[in-house]
Formats: sequence, C-alpha cells, structure tokens
Amino acid sequence: MSGHSKWSTIKRKKGAIDAKRGKVFTRLIKEITVAARHGGGDPEGNPRLRSAIATAKSENMPKDNIARAIKKGTGEIAGEVYDEIMYEGYGPGGVAILVECLTDNRNRTVADVRHYFAKNNGNLGESGCVAYMFDKKGLLLIDKSTVEEETLMDAALEAGAEDVVEEESEFQILTAPEEFDGVRGALEEAGISFLDASISMVPQNTVEVTDEKIVRALMKLMESLEDHDDVQNVYANFDIDDDLMELLSE
Repeated sequence: MSGHSKWSTIKRKKGAIDAKRGKVFTRLIKEITVAARHGGGDPEGNPRLRSAIATAKSENMPKDNIARAIKKGTGEIAGEVYDEIMYEGYGPGGVAILVECLTDNRNRTVADVRHYFAKNNGNLGESGCVAYMFDKKGLLLIDKSTVEEETLMDAALEAGAEDVVEEESEFQILTAPEEFDGVRGALEEAGISFLDASISMVPQNTVEVTDEKIVRALMKLMESLEDHDDVQNVYANFDIDDDLMELLSE
C-alpha cells in the first residue's frame, strides 16, 4: 500500500476524519463553492460540482449547506473568493509531496506550508518539481471484507474503470477523471460502499521508507499540512511497510 491510499488508511485508524468533521465540511464547502464558480451551479453540466456534492452527501452534509455553497460560487450570495494553488516539495526520505490548497491569502498559505516542510526535514520546491511524478485519477477505496473481488471487478470494469488493485485490506479502483462519476454511480447502484472516493493525484512510482525516525517525521509533516485550514488534500509517493504503519497508527 502506498501514497494516497496509505494516508487515507492512517487517518481512518487514528479517527482523524470523524474527530475533525467540522474541518471536513469546511473543505467540502470550499470545493463546492469553487466548482460552482468555475463551472456554474448546475451539477448536471458541471462534473466537478457533481462530484463535490456526492462527496458532501456521503459525509452527511446538510442540503442547506450545499445549496448555500453553490450560491456563493455563482455569486447569488456574498462569499470569499478562493485561489487554487498546488504546492510541491520533498519530505523526509526524499518523498515527493503535493499540497492542494484553496486560499483567500496566498502569502499566508505559502509561508505556512514552507514552514511545515522546513520544520519536518523537508523542503518546498518550485512549481513542477514533483508534479510530473503523479497522474490525475479517480480513486475509490473499498473494504475487502464488504465485497467479493470478482463481483467488484466485473462491476468496476464494466462501468469504465481502468484497473482494480488489491491491497492488504482494501481494493483500489482507478479511473480516468472523466469516468469517475460514472464508475462511482454504477458501484453505488450495485450496493457497494466506499472508504474513500475522490479525484486524486496518484503516484507513478513510490519511494520505500523503512527508517522509523524518518517515517515519524514524514507522518508529522503530512499531519501538519492536513491540519491547515487552507489545505484541501495532500498527496505523496511514499511506500511504508504495513507492519511499521500499524505500529505508528496505534
């Protein structure tokens, strides 16, 4: 297991998602607002908005919150204007990291992100320094105990998925970004639930990290970035042994 799926598993084990549901809502509201601003308020004609709404509903966000975020994006009601920025850098152990942000203050955000990298033995790089190591993909994570592999494989590939990858406790379904909504919808109709479903930056190759000290510093950096209010997502290309990951997740 590596990169985004590994990080998603760590957060679930630590209970970070449930403990910070308010932060999850804030990030989703930002995403809905920006999606509506760029592509309009009709989810039928705006795939990014449609995906954001689906994710918000899966997190049990109230309909009124969703509707208000859309109206902020379309300008029907007043709201903040967010810039989309992707910061790039290297973490401990030479791990490539992408930090996806929505911010109303670029100077504040870049200063904070640079500080987190420096504090945790990493360094913030120039635009393009690591982005080429990742591909934009639809990524759905499914608990292996909830579905038979053959059933999932048939449903996913028939719906247009590119690949189904088996991990220790999960299945990863990879799609082209434009096929993500269709695959997600088809699996939902088949009664298959997700641990996570999003458009993600998936690493082409991974960096194995085995030193416990380096792993701890890397996890501290990831957590610090995730906790920042302007950060939407953090992607990395690390590969860490599951036994070591289990130890650090306790």
